[in-house]
Amino acid sequence: MGAIEAPSGDELLKVLAALGNPHRMRIVAALAGGRNYVSGLAREIGMSRPLLHMHLQRLEAAGLVVGTLELSDSGKALKFFEVAPFGYALTPQAVAEAARTLTDQAPEGEPAAPPDGGARAGTARAGTARAGTAPARAGTAQDGTAQDGQASDQKEETQ
Repeated sequence: MGAIEAPSGDELLKVLAALGNPHRMRIVAALAGGRNYVSGLAREIGMSRPLLHMHLQRLEAAGLVVGTLELSDSGKALKFFEVAPFGYALTPQAVAEAARTLTDQAPEGEPAAPPDGGARAGTARAGTARAGTAPARAGTAQDGTAQDGQASDQKEETQ
């Protein structure tokens, strides 16, 4: 067997994000026993088909499972999924190497980090707030409207 190829930083993030959900780990575990079609897999793991399909899409996008559409003897279309062969050596050195190849794109569902890796000048870091105020989500004002960072900085300077 050959050496395990080191993934890029973006690939590694996608795989770790996909496996970072307990439902998706259970899906991979169930498919490790052999391929299955969506309805059969949904019954096996006790999950609704729409929710299972969403999780399967994330696993497929990460390259961890492969889906194929097949016709049953009765002519019904069935989507079968199976585990794709994969192997990752997760060591500090592998993570460091992957980190050097990261692009500015964040995994699906996560905000992209600023290019300098920190907060913009004049704004608080995520998770911090002034006394008596609730923390706002990054890029939004307290009332939920979008901010460009500059307008809120100017407003704070004049107060």
